[in-house]
Amino acid sequence: MRLSRVVSVAVVLSISGTAFAQEYVEYSSQQDRFTVTFPVAPKVTDFTFKSQFNSMLPARLYSADSGQSHFSVTVVDYNNIEAIATEKAKHCPVGAETCLGGGSSTGVGYWRADIEGAIHYATWEFVQRDARITYYGWNNINLVEGTMMYITNNKDKSRTSAGIYMHENKLYILEGTVPAGYPDPGFFQQSVGWLDEKGNNIRYQTVYHNGFPKPPIQGQGRGGAGQGQGQGQGQGGRGGNAGQAAPPY
Repeated sequence: MRLSRVVSVAVVLSISGTAFAQEYVEYSSQQDRFTVTFPVAPKVTDFTFKSQFNSMLPARLYSADSGQSHFSVTVVDYNNIEAIATEKAKHCPVGAETCLGGGSSTGVGYWRADIEGAIHYATWEFVQRDARITYYGWNNINLVEGTMMYITNNKDKSRTSAGIYMHENKLYILEGTVPAGYPDPGFFQQSVGWLDEKGNNIRYQTVYHNGFPKPPIQGQGRGGAGQGQGQGQGQGGRGGNAGQAAPPY
């Protein structure tokens, strides 16, 4: 079963006033229902992700390196979090409320808190880095809400642009990092698109909030992977907070 496709696209970038052509690939994963623009075809690795409340969730890392630049998409599947957390709770020490949980706010094993706080937890992981956050705010891509961050590494001056989204109970963590002097890596995290069960690129009519009833689909998402290049200087390209000033570095 073919779960993804890679299509080459050409992009012209500029470094220190010198333009050059860079081949990029439009990557599509039907398995994880997203598209994104990578500099080269990514390596795909399955692994286990430890959630905020210690549930072990299936995850997949899509990563690609181009010279000194690194791009990745981490997809964590929260769809079975209730069953996973409930099984974990069977082995909790007697009276361990933070593990057992319960009620409508936390759920057994804190599964409700885990899924509701997934974006916050992923954001916290970025905050823990030895780096300076130069922008942090709400964003949406094709009306799927999430968080966008820009980070400057204080040691080597590299720059990171990150996007964190939750769609259909899957957490998407997009991260592009480039050396000092390279073009803004924001194009990467803003090139993400969402796929339906048939592989069609979609865009919602109103903002999608994970865990709430899905809004109607307006049609095919604007562009999808391959259309995000050069949009890192504005916030929320393809339906986000476009038109605002670029995050400072």
